[in-house]
Amino acid sequence: MRSHVIHFTAPINSTTCGQLIDKCSQAIQQGADELVIKIATMGGECSYGFSLYNFLISLPVPVKTHNLGTVESMGNIIFLAGEQRTACHHSKFLFHPFHWTLNGAVDHARMSEYAMSLDYDLQLYVSIVEERTRGAQVPLDVLDCLTAAPRIINAQDAFASGLIHSVDCLGMPAESVSWCVHS
Repeated sequence: MRSHVIHFTAPINSTTCGQLIDKCSQAIQQGADELVIKIATMGGECSYGFSLYNFLISLPVPVKTHNLGTVESMGNIIFLAGEQRTACHHSKFLFHPFHWTLNGAVDHARMSEYAMSLDYDLQLYVSIVEERTRGAQVPLDVLDCLTAAPRIINAQDAFASGLIHSVDCLGMPAESVSWCVHS
């Protein structure tokens, strides 16, 4: 099996979204039988996180994701795109309420649009987490994490809540091809 390993150590934004799509596309063009995406991110923009999730689950090869140490916020959505998900023993996942930065004056119509979009993103996030962790021993109350009580989840609790399938350092085979996305 020809594995291509992509190290994603960046915030989630338009630039890194494009870079990850590009690296995955190149890996598949070069004959990758599977993609392993090793992630360390503090999160980022919702629109690009959801876009990357949809892109990754649509790929024609299996995608595995791995938490290198910290996966936070919107990074959880990208992480959950993995068919097989692992995390190092000393890693964490952070779930917390959404926030937006607004610059300048905002009229009522625009504020309503922002609130509607924020609510939609919240429900989409919850749906993805529930779908990808269905059947977990200890289901995660992600809606509570996103609206009231932020939560850090260690590797053992991530296993119990279905975020990961195993705790593993996930070494890199010598014959694998390596790519990087960072900023």
